[in-house]
Amino acid sequence: MPASVAFNESLLDSHLVVDVRTPLEYEEDHLPAAINVPLLSNEERVEIGTLYKQTGPKEARIRGLELTAGRFPRIVHEIGEAAAGRPILVYCWRGGLRSKTVASILELTGFDAVQLQGGYKAFRNRVIVRFEPFHPPGPLLVLHGMTGIGKTTFILGLNSEEYSVIDLEGLACHRGSAFGELGLSQDLTQKRFETLLWDAFRKLPQGKPVIVEGESKRIGKVSLPGNFYEVMQDSVKVWCNASLETRVERLIAEYGRTEYREGMADALLRIRKKLGGEKYDEIAGYLSRWEMEPFMTELVKNYYDKVYYKNREWREELSLSLEDYAKAERELKAFLQIRKELNASLKLYEPPL
Repeated sequence: MPASVAFNESLLDSHLVVDVRTPLEYEEDHLPAAINVPLLSNEERVEIGTLYKQTGPKEARIRGLELTAGRFPRIVHEIGEAAAGRPILVYCWRGGLRSKTVASILELTGFDAVQLQGGYKAFRNRVIVRFEPFHPPGPLLVLHGMTGIGKTTFILGLNSEEYSVIDLEGLACHRGSAFGELGLSQDLTQKRFETLLWDAFRKLPQGKPVIVEGESKRIGKVSLPGNFYEVMQDSVKVWCNASLETRVERLIAEYGRTEYREGMADALLRIRKKLGGEKYDEIAGYLSRWEMEPFMTELVKNYYDKVYYKNREWREELSLSLEDYAKAERELKAFLQIRKELNASLKLYEPPL
């Protein structure tokens, strides 16, 4: 009988994680770095579940054995190759028969395999708890600014020795705007997004400033989990800026690809009402003629700058020009150093309890 272990984050780094659920279950969400070696197909799981309800567990288990027994050698070989000598952690939906069966067969054939207690459901509970409430591992800085300024490029280029960066848009597979899906496919589920975000935070060191880009509660089709958005609202806010010329240049570099042409036309049509018929016709004309500079300029002036950050009920603690990324990073570093020294001095004068 294989050992059963409670979930611990260290298992993700020490073990080969094997998800023996169906491909559909795996696609919806799975543990970080888990490989999918399904014991049952999508259709077979439905058949077994129906049989269990209609005739009982004994008949369902016998049918399950009939379907899967011939697959055991292949399953063991596939998992063994992937493990490459590492111990193996096997899980299913709730730590039931599927994971117990595979873990048992692996153990019988000489592999170091354990079963995850509670299965995926136990892991999912850990993800939910991480964001309710959410506590970042270091001071959280949120970079805001108008579209095209280059916030994402800037934060991804920051020195990783000094900053921790979470790319929310990258994890969500969406840039968070009307044209945010161009070149991307946001086919991940809400659960998958939350797991990716959980995993990104678990890998961060304690104490370093954590940099994220300002987002709304929703990024495309997915939402920020728990009270993550509220924590962002209460964190240090940095307002980033750049000239219209720079923004247009950067937007053209990012979106001005002929393979995006059809997608851009579709996205433009979706905001036609906000632009107004006459302005829409003008901007659509630039796009049809592939005149990217006037297209982006008018889009920025007549859509992005009128929709995003129209009303700000907060004041930034730092205003940062992103015309020069290297200079901006030096200014950000200086700001954080001053803030750190100020906080340290305030602690010296805290009255005793």
